[in-house]
Amino acid sequence: MAKDAKPRVKVPKSANAGEVVTIKALISHTMESGQRKDKDGKLIPRSIINRFTCDLNGENIVDVTIEPAVSTNPYFEFDAKVAAAGEFKFTWYDDDGAVYEDVKPIAIA
Repeated sequence: MAKDAKPRVKVPKSANAGEVVTIKALISHTMESGQRKDKDGKLIPRSIINRFTCDLNGENIVDVTIEPAVSTNPYFEFDAKVAAAGEFKFTWYDDDGAVYEDVKPIAIA
């Protein structure tokens, strides 16, 4: 588990039924590609967030496979259509098996 991995998401508090809202998700994570060497010339092990998903009320709306070339602190911005009140569940999967989650509610105005 990465020491400083911290998810942050921004979801509107409410939306009209059927409205498309913009979601922003970021996780603080140093990301190491596995191709660099340390001061002793040894390869630094790969350590990246390798997958990101977002579900709304149990239905998957985003599922991204992340490759080693991604930058530190990967950021995603996407739109989602909100049909009913509920919860967005965000999940980040780390190479070391750690899973980071965040949940944000959304109401219908």
